[in-house]
Amino acid sequence: MSGAGPLTPAGDSFKLPPVSLDVQALDLGGDVKAVGLELVETENREPLRGPEAAEIWSAVFPALAAGETYVLDFFSHLDRVREFSRSHEIAFREAAERCLVLPQPTQQKLRLLFERFAVETFGVRAGAAAQSADETLEGELSQRGLDAYQMSYPRYAFCAICEPDDGWVTLLSASLWTSEVIRRIRPAVAPFEIYIARPE
Repeated sequence: MSGAGPLTPAGDSFKLPPVSLDVQALDLGGDVKAVGLELVETENREPLRGPEAAEIWSAVFPALAAGETYVLDFFSHLDRVREFSRSHEIAFREAAERCLVLPQPTQQKLRLLFERFAVETFGVRAGAAAQSADETLEGELSQRGLDAYQMSYPRYAFCAICEPDDGWVTLLSASLWTSEVIRRIRPAVAPFEIYIARPE
């Protein structure tokens, strides 16, 4: 395991921070390259939820994008997403029949989105290809949900399937391996009491 964040002395031993972010390669079969990120309470291994989790995820994604354009993809409960986005002045565009794309929300607005839609599954795409509409992918998202990422992710820096209520993100990327993911997110999560672990 490798870690980041403080280790607190507790008698003769060390106590890990209360939150852990596990980062590990995933075997999804075929040639699919994926990394899993799991945000949990260290002691009981339950998914971390609520405002603290939203704040951490909202720091993680801009760090993963590393200055490249990113967008969020929603394909369910679109009326709620529209209403929330309008009321919080979050830009969005209609894409295909059943897909909303939110281009480059600020970290503060990302936090609001992760908190409000924690029980939903939604996507994040990053890279040069996210700078313009991707009609083919957005049409497939409208029909197939985030399964559409599997064929399209090599054109992006990454495509991420976000399940915040489960504390889980699946990162599909041809260029980001586990060690690079950890390198990018470590500075972003440094302000939090969090331990980055790389399970074997």
